[in-house]
Order: sequence, then C-alpha cells, then structure tokens
Amino acid sequence: MKHLSVLTLLLLTYTSIHAQKIFSVDAEYKADVKVFVVDAEYKADLLVFKEDAEYKATGNEGKWFFVDAEYKAKKKIFFVDAEYKATLKVFFVDAEYKAGWKKSAKKAEMY
Repeated sequence: MKHLSVLTLLLLTYTSIHAQKIFSVDAEYKADVKVFVVDAEYKADLLVFKEDAEYKATGNEGKWFFVDAEYKAKKKIFFVDAEYKATLKVFFVDAEYKAGWKKSAKKAEMY
C-alpha cells in the first residue's frame, strides 16, 4: 500500500510538471513564447486543442488548458499580430486527436 501511495504521488507530480497549462499575458515582454495563430494547418508548427479541464492538458502534445492566473501556468504566451514576430506558429483544431507537433524542432519552445 505504501508503494502504491508513493507511485501515485510520483505520477501526479510528473503530470503536473509536464502539463501544458497556458496563460495569455497582455504584453510581449512578459511572455515565455510569442505565438501567432495561422489560418491553415499546414502553416503551423503545432496543432493545438483547447482542453476544457486542467487534468486533460498533459504532456507537450498541443493539448492546452488556459488558466486564469499567471502563477498557475507552465508557460506564458503572447499572441503577436504578425507571423515574423512569432517563435511558434499554432493552428487551433476542433478535435483532441488532431493535436500535435507538425515541426518537432520547435518542441523545446514549450518545455
């Protein structure tokens, strides 16, 4: 039983460390990542699905949960108004299974 408790604690810790909890900041200088939303999947570095619950936003696979406070976020992003200003180009998809990296070279931006 003790081992199960330790394993559960480790699993929960791992999940919370790697969750894609996102906060959208109001100024570029506050952001960890500058994001531009493209108008087509093929232009994106990352296909993003907006999760409706925090526990679903795990890993670094484009499943984002937008938190309501900066201190709760794993990453702070700023949505830029031009593609050339972005460090990451995203396209929001309508289904969870579609989320994922199109350009894995950019994956480090979200760790």
